[in-house]
Amino acid sequence: MSTRISPLAGHSALEAPLVDVPKLIDAYYGIQPDPAQTAQRVAFGTSGHRGVSFEGSFNEAHVLAITQAICHYRQGQGIDGPLFIGIDTHALSGPAFQSALEVLAANDVHVMISKGGEYTPTPAVSHAVLVHNRGRATRLADGIVISPSHNPPDSGGVKYNPPNGGPADSDVTKWIENQANTLLMGRLREVLRIPLQQARRASTTREHDYLGNYVADLKQVIDFEAIRASGVRMGVDPLGGAGVHYWARIADTYGIDLKVVSEQVDPTFKFMSLDWDGRIRMDPSSPYAMQSLIRLKDQYDVAFASDTDHDRHGIVTRSAGLMPANHYLVACIDYLFRHRSDWNSAAAVGKTMVSSAMIDRVAAALPRPVYEVPVGFKWFAEGLFKGELGFGGEESAGASFLQRDGSVWTTDKDGLIPGLLAGEMLARTGLDPAQHYAQLTQQHGAPLASRMDAPASPAQKQKLARMTPQQLKITTLAGEPIQAVLDRSPVNGGLLGGIKVTAASGWFAARPSGTEDIYKIYAESFLGEVHLQQLFNEAQSVVDATIA
Repeated sequence: MSTRISPLAGHSALEAPLVDVPKLIDAYYGIQPDPAQTAQRVAFGTSGHRGVSFEGSFNEAHVLAITQAICHYRQGQGIDGPLFIGIDTHALSGPAFQSALEVLAANDVHVMISKGGEYTPTPAVSHAVLVHNRGRATRLADGIVISPSHNPPDSGGVKYNPPNGGPADSDVTKWIENQANTLLMGRLREVLRIPLQQARRASTTREHDYLGNYVADLKQVIDFEAIRASGVRMGVDPLGGAGVHYWARIADTYGIDLKVVSEQVDPTFKFMSLDWDGRIRMDPSSPYAMQSLIRLKDQYDVAFASDTDHDRHGIVTRSAGLMPANHYLVACIDYLFRHRSDWNSAAAVGKTMVSSAMIDRVAAALPRPVYEVPVGFKWFAEGLFKGELGFGGEESAGASFLQRDGSVWTTDKDGLIPGLLAGEMLARTGLDPAQHYAQLTQQHGAPLASRMDAPASPAQKQKLARMTPQQLKITTLAGEPIQAVLDRSPVNGGLLGGIKVTAASGWFAARPSGTEDIYKIYAESFLGEVHLQQLFNEAQSVVDATIA
């Protein structure tokens, strides 16, 4: 049931085969996906459509169809303002951007491309959309981000952000997905397209200074005065991602001691260390992928990294090394709600249903309500937009929070501001985030959490996704009375796509994998390792019996 760790995990990426970039790009243009095959159709997950060109799951045809579908969606919704578009540093992102621009220009969409061809983090796109739409009721903007997030170098991805600036919700992505697949089935005959150079020269194509605008506005979110006055020494590794040139501009603009440890950009990502499975993955929450920055931890008071589109974060401290993602979310929540006096006094804490129960304990002590939702940052977008959520965070190291005055910053994940907040936290409290978390464990307990995988057939995965509380015939969990069995969010009714069972000292959740014949079991215990293992054993037993 446990995840198998590769013997190459944490080793240099040069010890494994690197992606052949020319062949990858040839496959992007040369392979024609077969929409009759499920694996080669457009499929929007929790964060857009992702795939690999070699496998026929991310090719030019997909991008053309998705972009035309987005144009149809905009027309149907009356969205006629500019479309802000950004790309990351994956090898397929440049070709995909060109394909998308050819379609957008042919459809007379006003496209805001990055000034000078600069890479564009996801949060810079979200922030640009929100700034444009502030106070408007007409000519609303939306956005496209071309990125497969932290996925391996052979991957490509496209995601759509509607006028609220956050990830599109399931109704929107399903409409776009269906429309795109219809276009694929029709061999793209209904896709409008003009040559790239004509698209670049079109009057509807304009440059936007994402980098300059994002950095200039950051002072609305982070207390740079405190960081500068304290002299906190910070290090950052962009992991070769879209924010690679943002960090030096931030340091220069605000006069803070922030060193960029590497500005290398290479589409093979050969400078990385290999992730848990021996593959290259730019995951800042992985202790295997983050080896280079962890080795530098003693050179800085606090250090951090972001993934390829800079919507996830990883925090490294002298006192504890790389912090588990849930630990840093907890520290952020406690710090922010105690140091943002201008926030709405009723603003809630947003968490996913598989995030740490430590968040609930800390929120109760603040006191702040908890807004618990299924996996996917889209569930936080509306609350952040309205200022009803002060913070939204995922167990996978994705988070965003409000500006210092309580207004919206981004409604998508922002991997830059959590790192900078770690510096502010140390500057204002004298404690680094790991020390802050350690203090909280003295008050609320020190949970242990992990995730394991269990085999499941496609039919069993479907049963798990549809499982209801009534199907579980248990009254206790690891010796304690069950407090709740959930198949949907307790606050908005969103389906978990699995099941969560909670007791006083621990919980487990089980969800089917979207890509493999397994299901994932998340568990957390406040009583120690033996109890955690008991949670896993009971979780697998009860789930297997139910989906058999």
